[in-house]
Amino acid sequence: MKQYKVLRAEETWQRAGAYSVRVQGMNRQHHISLREEFDEHDGDESKYIVLLDDTYPVATCRFYELDQQSVLVGRVVVLPEYRGQHLGSMVIKEAEKWIAELGYTNIRIDSRVEAIGFYEKLGYKRMDDEIIKSWSFDCVRMRKRIGETP
Repeated sequence: MKQYKVLRAEETWQRAGAYSVRVQGMNRQHHISLREEFDEHDGDESKYIVLLDDTYPVATCRFYELDQQSVLVGRVVVLPEYRGQHLGSMVIKEAEKWIAELGYTNIRIDSRVEAIGFYEKLGYKRMDDEIIKSWSFDCVRMRKRIGETP
């Protein structure tokens, strides 16, 4: 199996890798404008995970604080040509480790409806049956307590 390098992107040049994946995976593939993809949560307060194939960024996610116990994980993107290799799980699991190290106990994810099964396998549970619109995607709120296993 191919070895990928996981970065906790804390420096600008590392965050650029996360932004690159998001431009390719969301802006180009789903025609989401840069203004919509990059919002008030993109900055120094957010944390980013970047997965590298050699030096090329291929998957990412970000998280930011909601309150003293909770974070929101989002912008989970794997480049189309790298999908199906469990890279999304890798970035989520690394984010969960970092979140736990930072002392948070709750994680929320707004999942696209078609990705519910992916997050359920990682131990996330639907919060309710409400469908939330995010761009053209139908999403649901999911949650996980740190330390819960699937």
